[in-house]
Amino acid sequence: MPATGPLSHIDISVGYPERSIPFYDALLTALGYRRWNLDSPQWSGDNPRRATWGMKNGDGSRFDIEVRPARKESQDQRYDRYEPGPHHLAFHAASEIVVDSVHEALVAVDGEVLDPPHQYGGEKGYGQFYYAVFFADPDGVKLEVCYVRGANP
Repeated sequence: MPATGPLSHIDISVGYPERSIPFYDALLTALGYRRWNLDSPQWSGDNPRRATWGMKNGDGSRFDIEVRPARKESQDQRYDRYEPGPHHLAFHAASEIVVDSVHEALVAVDGEVLDPPHQYGGEKGYGQFYYAVFFADPDGVKLEVCYVRGANP
């Protein structure tokens, strides 16, 4: 039975879907998400305006991430993580190898790497073992993929 409380989905507004969909496809596919094939003009064809990826959780529920176009008047606005709202989103990785493979996948699509894979363990604000990569999506949303030894089931 699905648990109460875990996230169900996140929708991310993007300035230009044609640049963000390939970025998120590289990121989420490297993390094991599967892209939904939806029979709708906005999700299909050569130039989709929306895309959704999902992953089943251990309790049988699903977590989805969707990108959708921002309002036309906002499409060139860069995300500011120091304004009210989320500072960044972090994804667990099952190993250091997964962190490295996500880094490679994002470099292959010209993703903006903020900090390459690094062992932060023992540094101020981190536990004993914390291996992570940080990057920004095409609109400036800060994203992280981390392997924290002992944190994954």
